[in-house]
Amino acid sequence: MTADGVEGAATGGVEEYDGDEGGDEGGDPIALQLEALILGAERRYTPFQAARAAGVSMDLASRFWRAMGFADIGQARALTEADVLALRRLAGLVEAGLLSEPMAVQVARSTGQTTARLADWQIDSFLEGLTEPQEPGMTRTEITYPLVELLLPELEEFLIYVWRRQLAAATGRVVQAQDDAEMVDRRLAVGFADLVGFTRLTRRLEEEELGELVEAFETTAADLVAAHGGRLIKTLGDEVLYSADDAGTAAEIGLRLIETMTHDETMPELRVGIAFGTVTTRMGDVFGTTVNLASRLTSIAPKDAVLVDQALAEELTRSGEAPKSEAEVEEGAGNGYRFALQPMWQRPVRGLGMVEPWLLRRRGG
Repeated sequence: MTADGVEGAATGGVEEYDGDEGGDEGGDPIALQLEALILGAERRYTPFQAARAAGVSMDLASRFWRAMGFADIGQARALTEADVLALRRLAGLVEAGLLSEPMAVQVARSTGQTTARLADWQIDSFLEGLTEPQEPGMTRTEITYPLVELLLPELEEFLIYVWRRQLAAATGRVVQAQDDAEMVDRRLAVGFADLVGFTRLTRRLEEEELGELVEAFETTAADLVAAHGGRLIKTLGDEVLYSADDAGTAAEIGLRLIETMTHDETMPELRVGIAFGTVTTRMGDVFGTTVNLASRLTSIAPKDAVLVDQALAEELTRSGEAPKSEAEVEEGAGNGYRFALQPMWQRPVRGLGMVEPWLLRRRGG
């Protein structure tokens, strides 16, 4: 939406769509039918009309629209009843004092960014696969409509189910924080896993092969992180970022990633770096010195190895998951320890000063 062109607009009730104003109703008829099917309504309002129908200012409506990731559309008739209802709901949360205006914009932005990637993936991969091979005499576009019609309600229900599950899990983690400050700035273990030599691979592999490798890496990493109690923060092609509430979980995930990738001959070597400390969380992402340290540890880690910082090493020894030193473990004893820690050389790390990394290994491995 945009505020341009609002000056001089009608000030009465919302005008009904008459089908010939604004010049935006042209285009591929099947594409418009798909849009109407997915949105559940036809285009009816200009941005100004939608804002007025929702009872919000044009400025706030534009901020919500852009935050969700949509381009300005001038004063074309491109919005539906659902757009009006969404504006009204967000504005109602602000008016009721449940959300501040900046927080409401942030809700719109986080939801838009997350669902945009999901929608792109589903269209690029899921639907493309379902429409192959094409039916004789029918184009892919013609096949897509009945498929979307069948899948839409099922995918919608599944999306709501997964969102509620994730919301319940996230809420549980937050309310277990010991104080209000910890709900925002929490102590977490943060890990990076990075494919070695990925830049060289991009020059050697065909695009399709490279895409398959990245997808296999991201899928394997996501499954391992989830299965062992961590949270996948984001994937960056050749790198994944994850977090865990405790050092032991993060360490287990790091080693599992190395072990799994090592047994896959199609995968290059992997490096993992893990740090423990205060982390700021925003919109599902993590920030702060701890995150930066984990990233630096990854860049200096040996191939197929896990480096951890001093804080994570101390957490592992404090929790009894690793010995303070191998000298303290008597011959034949120490079977209760999961991990072994080997101090490495101290070295300066840009922006973080001197760092003493520890090489993490599975005990007995």
